[in-house]
Amino acid sequence: MPSVLVVDDEDPIRRLIRVVLEQVGYVVEEASGGKEGLERYRASPTDVVIMDILMPDQDGLESLRTLRREFPASRVIAMTGGSDMIGILNFLDVAKMLGACRTIQKPFDVNALLDIVATEVAASPIPPPSSLH
Repeated sequence: MPSVLVVDDEDPIRRLIRVVLEQVGYVVEEASGGKEGLERYRASPTDVVIMDILMPDQDGLESLRTLRREFPASRVIAMTGGSDMIGILNFLDVAKMLGACRTIQKPFDVNALLDIVATEVAASPIPPPSSLH
């Protein structure tokens, strides 16, 4: 089964994404911040990471940079709410520059999220677990 790590400091958002993804067959791990997300990914890489940008312990941009440096083939979907800006650049644009494969704006359409995750899982370098028969 494809796996997804959801990194977001907002419990309701993490729970929503977990429920939606599990209903269609994904294995979902959660982390409430950037540092925890990196630790979880290092311990057990997933096919896709959904990473919030604005988090208190370690923001998603820093976490994304670290993840891409340590795991260049990782598939990261960056997300944020509102019109968060750094100067004239939107945070999601910066995330793309730092290596996010895709971005999604909160609030998001659940079907759009499912489509984005499916596309990134298909492109993931994580091999499926071998089955023993």
